[in-house]
Amino acid sequence: MLFLAHTAHWQFLGLLIGCLAWILTMATAGMDEWRLWHVNPDNLTSVITSGVAWVGIWRACFHSHTLPKMENCQSMGISDSFVPVEIRVAQVLMVLAKLGGLMSNVAAVRAVRRVYFSLERRGSVRGVFILAGALYLLTAVLVLIPLVWNVGAVASNATIPFPPRFRLPAAPAEQRVGTAVMMGFLGTVLMLVSALLFLAHRYVWRTLEPELHGRGVAQEDKRGRDNPDFHPDEVSGW
Repeated sequence: MLFLAHTAHWQFLGLLIGCLAWILTMATAGMDEWRLWHVNPDNLTSVITSGVAWVGIWRACFHSHTLPKMENCQSMGISDSFVPVEIRVAQVLMVLAKLGGLMSNVAAVRAVRRVYFSLERRGSVRGVFILAGALYLLTAVLVLIPLVWNVGAVASNATIPFPPRFRLPAAPAEQRVGTAVMMGFLGTVLMLVSALLFLAHRYVWRTLEPELHGRGVAQEDKRGRDNPDFHPDEVSGW
């Protein structure tokens, strides 16, 4: 016997992958290691003794042995005039991505729950699966845009005119992509995998519908067909 739940095993895996991708997305948005700034040793001040600064989308940090705290950070807001456009866009899109990931997981949970537990309104299952896949795809795009933009800024060694309170130079000697960007790309790939799995569920429906229809007709014919060994002529002969 073929149940509707048998068609959603891959989508259940997609839900688990989507939850993991959402966690990675939130971690990416909160981490400071979007860019690694290597300060020229000849220009090191008495404050930046580590030689490396971490520039995220919300704040910039560095380690120092001359200040009371081991890690010194200054926040960056979207209204600050010195913040470059790629960081401002990242602040907006990453917040939207976190909301989009949450909505994607909610839609995916409802879709999988309707397949496994619901006995009514199964005709709308396909629409819910498409909605979950579309939200996962939109979230992946929202994350990918700031990641690619900031990678381009690192490749061109773009400068940031930090105010004096940051104690950071406007231009580093060298820039490298940080761990947050790598984590963001991993979360984006997982989000795309979830989107493809949920969007592919409608093709499973198209494959199974003729099969289910054929089985129903076969069972009906089997129940309604007369016994070929029974002939009405023999009855009339009695």
